[in-house]
Amino acid sequence: MTDKEQKNIKEIFSETEADIIRKSKYIESQVRSNKNHLNSASNMLDEKDILPQKAPQLDEIKNQKKQANTTEKKTSKNSIDVNIKEILFTRKLWLGLGLIGISSIVIYGGWQWRKLQQSLPEIADISSYSRDGTLTIKAADGKIIQQTGPATREKIKLEDIPTPLVQAFIAIEDRRFYEHKGVDYQGVLRAFVFNIIARDVVQGGSTITQQLARMVFLDMEQTIWRKLREAMLAWKMEKELSKEEILELYLNIVYLGSGAYGVTDAAWVYFSKPVSGLTLAEMATLAGLPPAPSQYSPLVNPEAAKNRRNIVLAEMQKAGLISDERAKTAIAKPMEVQPSAPKRLIVEAPYFGNYIQKELPKYVSPEVLARGGLTVETTLDRSWQEIGEKIIQEAVDIDGYRQRFDQAALVAIDSTTGEVKALVGGRDFAESEFNRAIQAQRQPGSTFKSFVYAAAVAAGFPPTDGYRDLPLTVDGYKPKNYGKRYAGWRSMIDSLAYSINVVAVQVLMDVGFEPVIKLAKDMGIKSEVKATYSMALGTWEVNLLELTNAYATFAAQGKYIPAHGIKRIINQNGEVIYEGNFKAKQVLDKGSAAIVTWMLENVVKYGSGANAYLYDRPVAGKTGTTEEARDLWFIGYIPQVATGIWLGNDDNKPTWGVSSTAAYNWQLFMREVVEDIPVKDFPKKPSFYDRKPTIEPKPVEPKWIRYGQIGPDGRDLNEKKNYRNY
Repeated sequence: MTDKEQKNIKEIFSETEADIIRKSKYIESQVRSNKNHLNSASNMLDEKDILPQKAPQLDEIKNQKKQANTTEKKTSKNSIDVNIKEILFTRKLWLGLGLIGISSIVIYGGWQWRKLQQSLPEIADISSYSRDGTLTIKAADGKIIQQTGPATREKIKLEDIPTPLVQAFIAIEDRRFYEHKGVDYQGVLRAFVFNIIARDVVQGGSTITQQLARMVFLDMEQTIWRKLREAMLAWKMEKELSKEEILELYLNIVYLGSGAYGVTDAAWVYFSKPVSGLTLAEMATLAGLPPAPSQYSPLVNPEAAKNRRNIVLAEMQKAGLISDERAKTAIAKPMEVQPSAPKRLIVEAPYFGNYIQKELPKYVSPEVLARGGLTVETTLDRSWQEIGEKIIQEAVDIDGYRQRFDQAALVAIDSTTGEVKALVGGRDFAESEFNRAIQAQRQPGSTFKSFVYAAAVAAGFPPTDGYRDLPLTVDGYKPKNYGKRYAGWRSMIDSLAYSINVVAVQVLMDVGFEPVIKLAKDMGIKSEVKATYSMALGTWEVNLLELTNAYATFAAQGKYIPAHGIKRIINQNGEVIYEGNFKAKQVLDKGSAAIVTWMLENVVKYGSGANAYLYDRPVAGKTGTTEEARDLWFIGYIPQVATGIWLGNDDNKPTWGVSSTAAYNWQLFMREVVEDIPVKDFPKKPSFYDRKPTIEPKPVEPKWIRYGQIGPDGRDLNEKKNYRNY
């Protein structure tokens, strides 16, 4: 045997010995862990000790080594499997994991619950709730004059709702209303079973409180989170509101089909009655509507409505709310309706409502307007508005027929507050929605002269100062008096009273363009007025509202308060998001205002505005007529109220009228509205002389000026004697 072979045999024996040692250790470990292996392991050891050891052959040694390695791997795997199984089936481990899982769920659930609670809206202001997309406009007395969107027109107190009507809703919608705390678990299960049996919606699962929460605060999204919020809101409402408050709110805003929101509106829409006049059968009909207003509407499906009504009556009988006899009598009645249009579609004072809607963007953002749910409290006096609408319609129908004008407008303002008490923008809103009180820009004519004379008086000019009443041409501009007659010389007092055009232009030249424009704007004229000679005769267009507002400044002794029709704006949650708080600003000194008022009194006493005279109190005002009598004006005031009237044609065609017609209609309106206004005198005028000016004049320096001559008849001698011009 070579040295190399001997070396290999030694290595083989050496490895085999190591293998035997490892195998022994494995057997020992098995003995400790498994008593069943103990005998076999002992036999193996004994056998090896007794039998003589042979020198193994090379192939045999290799096989033994291979088997030993395989056995070791299997043993190791079995050991790992045993350890894993022991760990996995340990009860303490699973108990711990379970506790951790449950704790995590509880913590997460609590966090989500807290998050939901914090996201719930406040309940306190729910009583003034309005739906999204609605707009409610109220007069000064709280009466609704206009509504848009899904709004409840007439809300009613619970004590004014007939008891059987309340009982009918409770019987069919929430029979355990007075027992649960917002969510009725028994009711949910009962409704589910009954509806399955009947194969129809005979009972609702949501309580009245849940329905109210959904209507006010939530949408109709069908998710578990919405239902959970609904339940939480119901619990919260039950804590913060009484059962009676919840019922009243619900019965006032629940949608009952055919455009009716609340029981009052529904009684009118279906039966043309107040709720107090409903029969038991009619009450049951209304109570059956909430689950499916369209399906059960007696106007859409009378037979379905009747069947539903009878179910309500049966529930009332079962609950002991009505006797068997009353139930049978009501069930036997045919389904009779007497429909009327929803009251929310009835519009009162449409031109005033139109004015309010155009004012809203000044006070609330576009996002708030788009969301809706707003209630607007206004300054409107409904009786004044009614009188104004009648006067304007008659003016067009009677005077307009003879004098060839087809439209008119009126504005009345409380001069002490700036509140618009009446606003009529045309003869008939149904025929024309164009609001002439605020949208029509027309030349004011001679009504603008009052601002020219006011600026002159404030600049220190005594109204007794005289001017030439002669044909006048200045820098190419040639104003003419009405009737083209001239007196030769007139004071400012008479010139204003008789509306003399050439004198007004001369006064404007003496006081200056800039002071007159500034004063007019300070007093309320917001439209553009440019520096021209014709400005004195009112050639720059204004609207009736701003012109009346400026005259209200005269009535308020020179204090300007912006004309406004909105007192407060309240959002759907009852929060006041706007409240008017207008401060008076002295824009014309009191002395000058008193003098101008005295001058304008003369217009009514013996001048062009005589038709506006009131027998029991002083009146000041000014007429105005534009070229070819296209516009006929009278703007007048008493100490407490300023009112303006305009007559004309929408297409700006000439009329055959005179401004005294506007003054006459002013008098017709005012003599009715002043019945409840105490008589009050205007402030006494101060001395014309030695007054300290409050306006600095800035006289106009014309390039050239020329006066004409007049004949004995007061006519311009330079005019061609073409009498068609006179």
